[in-house]
Amino acid sequence: MPHFTLRLAAAKDVPAAEAASSFYWLTDQRSSFTPGIGPSLRTLGAVPALNIDVARIALTAFAADRSVPREGRGSNWNQRQLDLAIPVSDPAGWSAVADDLARVVGFLSGDSWTLSFTQEQAPAEVVRLPGITAPPKRVVLLSGGADSAIGGLYSRSLLAAGQHHVLLSHFGNTMLAPIQRHVAAEIERLVPGTVQQHVAMHLGRRSRRIDGTSYPSEPTSRSRSLLFLALGLAVASIHEVPLWIPENGFASINPPLGPERLGSLSTRTTHPRFLQDLSAVLTKVGAHAVIENPFSQATKGEMYRWVTDLVGPDEASAFLSTTHSCGLTGQRAYGISAERPCGICFGCVLRRASFSASHVTDATSYIAPSSDPAVQNWLDSKSVEQQVRNFIRRGVRGSDLAALGLPDSYPLREAMDLCRRGISELRSLYP
Repeated sequence: MPHFTLRLAAAKDVPAAEAASSFYWLTDQRSSFTPGIGPSLRTLGAVPALNIDVARIALTAFAADRSVPREGRGSNWNQRQLDLAIPVSDPAGWSAVADDLARVVGFLSGDSWTLSFTQEQAPAEVVRLPGITAPPKRVVLLSGGADSAIGGLYSRSLLAAGQHHVLLSHFGNTMLAPIQRHVAAEIERLVPGTVQQHVAMHLGRRSRRIDGTSYPSEPTSRSRSLLFLALGLAVASIHEVPLWIPENGFASINPPLGPERLGSLSTRTTHPRFLQDLSAVLTKVGAHAVIENPFSQATKGEMYRWVTDLVGPDEASAFLSTTHSCGLTGQRAYGISAERPCGICFGCVLRRASFSASHVTDATSYIAPSSDPAVQNWLDSKSVEQQVRNFIRRGVRGSDLAALGLPDSYPLREAMDLCRRGISELRSLYP
């Protein structure tokens, strides 16, 4: 079983065995992580100790996820056994919920986790309080995708005079940063009001260990969203306000397109059970964990129509078309910018269907179809369009919903209605 320890200090000479099984969150260039945010999160402000712990747990899980290659792809991928040791402020408190938290992380990543906790003094960091003069109404995660963009727009439209919110972005791929900045600026322009704050973070594992050797690299990163949530909760915890993670409910409940979609290609980032159980475990230990998805009962097309009602069809088209929903980055091998979406992954297909169903003009420049045979072959190898067509023909059955792991509080009839509306939007693209 791969074992990793998060360490907040490092000796001058680190033994090879320790370097291979450790991540070092330091405040200098020897750190295993990208610079800018230290292990006490002081650059974000006065984050409470337990929410600092949440960020350490999430970052360690994400780094381990990226460092243990899976065997196979699609439906033929293995469940890994991962063991983590993490320094926290209250080892006894976290140890009491370790098994429950491991199950929550496992539900997200599809792996089996073992978590243990230690205590270690973090290096001193300068506190840099964000320029917030009054508590925000909420913190909204802004990934650069359409759903999060609509969430930011919706949040701003709800603010009363004198109220404000914080948009929080995290990026691994640097090409997302300008997209996130543009979307944030457009939200502020489209809904006039008080100045909003956009906090953007780049935090991830570097490619090399502290001794200069390379970490193994796993391209999938289903635990990335846990880190995004942890950073959002860190900022929200300063003022004890809710954290919004906006995503359409159809994608959130994650109905599989087919058997081959049950593996690492699927996501449970905003799955109702994941968010509910994560919030429950973190609250039990005493961390701030108020997490809300304002669109849990809406389809993506319904969200697009709401944008049209708010700002008009032309502004809606321009706003939504500049967001980024593509899940592929392989286009760079063909000299195509990763900013240009493929058009054939599930994120792109659902996006295109939502434009179609909502009658909002899609001004996105997709790669597909391509006149370059090599590019088209790559697109064909990655496309889920036939799977989506099969999914539309088959529909969703009660047995499918029963296998989704929805919480008991989520009525299956509501899930079925949501799926039928989502499938109807997909059918508008593939009649």
